[in-house]
Amino acid sequence: MAECGASGSGSSGDSLDKSITLPPDEIFRNLENAKRFAIDIGGSLTKLAYYSTVQHKVAKVRSFDHSGKDTEREHEPPYEISVQEEITARLHFIKFENTYIEACLDFIKDHLVNTETKVIQATGGGAYKFKDLIEEKLRLKVDKEDVMTCLIKGCNFVLKNIPHEAFVYQKDSDPEFRFQTNHPHIFPYLLVNIGSGVSIVKVETEDRFEWVGGSSIGGGTFWGLGALLTKTKKFDELLHLASRGQHSNVDMLVRDVYGGAHQTLGLSGNLIASSFGKSATADQEFSKEDMAKSLLHMISNDIGQLACLHARLHSLDRVYFGGFFIRGHPVTMRTITYSINFFSKGEVQALFLRHEGYLGAIGAFLKGAEQDNPNQYSWGENYAGSSGLMSASPELGPAQRARSGTFDLLEMDRLERPLVDLPLLLDPPSYVPDTVDLTDDALARKYWLTCFEEALDGVVKRAVASQPDSVDAAERAEKFRQKYWNKLQTLRQQPFAYGTLTVRSLLDTREHCLNEFNFPDPYSKVKQRENGVALRCFPGVVRSLDALGWEERQLALVKGLLAGNVFDWGAKAVSAVLESDPYFGFEEAKRKLQERPWLVDSYSEWLQRLKGPPHKCALIFADNSGIDIILGVFPFVRELLLRGTEVILACNSGPALNDVTHSESLIVAERIAGMDPVVHRLDKGLAALVRERGADLVVIEGMGRAVHTNYHAALRCESLKLAVIKNAWLAERLGGRLFSVIFKYEVPAE
Repeated sequence: MAECGASGSGSSGDSLDKSITLPPDEIFRNLENAKRFAIDIGGSLTKLAYYSTVQHKVAKVRSFDHSGKDTEREHEPPYEISVQEEITARLHFIKFENTYIEACLDFIKDHLVNTETKVIQATGGGAYKFKDLIEEKLRLKVDKEDVMTCLIKGCNFVLKNIPHEAFVYQKDSDPEFRFQTNHPHIFPYLLVNIGSGVSIVKVETEDRFEWVGGSSIGGGTFWGLGALLTKTKKFDELLHLASRGQHSNVDMLVRDVYGGAHQTLGLSGNLIASSFGKSATADQEFSKEDMAKSLLHMISNDIGQLACLHARLHSLDRVYFGGFFIRGHPVTMRTITYSINFFSKGEVQALFLRHEGYLGAIGAFLKGAEQDNPNQYSWGENYAGSSGLMSASPELGPAQRARSGTFDLLEMDRLERPLVDLPLLLDPPSYVPDTVDLTDDALARKYWLTCFEEALDGVVKRAVASQPDSVDAAERAEKFRQKYWNKLQTLRQQPFAYGTLTVRSLLDTREHCLNEFNFPDPYSKVKQRENGVALRCFPGVVRSLDALGWEERQLALVKGLLAGNVFDWGAKAVSAVLESDPYFGFEEAKRKLQERPWLVDSYSEWLQRLKGPPHKCALIFADNSGIDIILGVFPFVRELLLRGTEVILACNSGPALNDVTHSESLIVAERIAGMDPVVHRLDKGLAALVRERGADLVVIEGMGRAVHTNYHAALRCESLKLAVIKNAWLAERLGGRLFSVIFKYEVPAE
């Protein structure tokens, strides 16, 4: 089943350097460590997939060895930091025009030094057409895979692993894209793959699916008839012509047939009564643009109606459209969506995929990797190495609409452990972590993109300072700056490039770019110093709390939690204070807090709850290192332990800003347990223990965790969400001022 796409302009015999618009090493990354290949060759596009191991730096922390010492030095750091090499798995997906296949295969052959690779999985019509060429160039055996099986495997994989993979297209919205959250319950659905022709598949489970229909009228038809009508041979140029055309100049509409009487019949006058209906009777020449638009409408409407009929026949309400015919083109998606809505009366939903053209290649790769069982892992998109969804703006020309020149890239990293839903979520499928959708909120988007741009200098400075012994740290930091800056500019123009844009995704993209240039933890030295200072203050803070009466102590504990949360290097207002006043500390932060009543204030209800029986188990999501976790969170944890409540402390598995990581929290907990006998009962496990322990309280602290995300999260148990608003713009938007307090205690409805 061939796919439809753009025709290349260079000859296949050109050298790779002349044929592509990106440096070869930016396209075929980590080839020297490639372990397995798969290829999907359609009528015009080749999609290559390969798995590689990636060496990258990670910041490791460990306690000092004090054996043989009488005492620790008073100002010694609480642990030592080392930067080590670690190997992780990455999936690479590259899409390019068949014109470049020989040059690309030559480049791969020249750089493929791993002799473990003996076989390449291949699917699509080109698996037969180019079999000999592939085997000759790469000296690998071609193992042909069933097209339909690969297609479904690939679709299931992206729907489960890539957040915001699927989207609906809404013509009059800004932006036009509305992304769906991914969750494990994806079945059943209908997949309509539009290549040269159309295949329609009903998918019931991971391994059970059936081909239920299709059509020879697809992308190839549009391309072929379009070439005859307009003399334009390039697919993208046809789409561009269509975006500028008026189909009503060529199509016969309902109002052309009925005149004004269409209203009495309950019909819209703008409905197409006959595609190309005017061309037989009108004595005129039609423009290329109008004919291309009419043709695109005709084929898209036909595919939409066919998909709708099959969906209704099989009682399915979700139809995913794949194949590279769509290409994020607004007229195509608008017409298919309109057609589905019209014929189903709104009961069937048309969904499109960000990586629609990769499904076959991903599936072929998974078929060849079954012995490694990639489905047992969770995978995440690496924003630093992926091209984004291109702009759907109709006024852009083909050159401007290209995703990454001639090539389109997707990279996915294997995560350390499988991701699962928190058992305490009230309704996991409907859980949306992010509070504000920046693709939808233009004012917020402009503010936050500017905020991240202005913070770049500080991040670069921290990155260099985190590796004082590295001779090329400054050079790598500058490359990071340029890469992340370019990503931010892309997101200004195309906020939907990687799905729903949020503050969280902006942070993730920054971390991915930092990791690409071997800066695993720019704030490692800052956290080490602040943890050391806070640990020395811990005994005094606990003594002060223990001297208070019960009710006074509860408020002091909460104020301590909030004051600790002020120490966030990701907040511009705070980082400016911390940079200029190194002696700014816990007591100063308390004085900056908003006086009660707070902006959101459920403290009285929380205090009343504390007068009742203790919670069985509390799950606490910690935020920043240093004063936040040591002087804010741990005294609060200690009070819960004294009440007889078990505690699970959950921290980041990897670095982000100055957030405390899991490995740092273990050392901090060990040091605090040595100072305070109450804390030795702290459970160091993570969220996997929640079900086993019967957690009945969730505490989420920090602006990122409790405001930017999870503010509206509905849980099965009691929850406490608290944060200090350290951003003046956000505080004003929420109706408060800088250092306003959010203290949100919620009890689930019975």
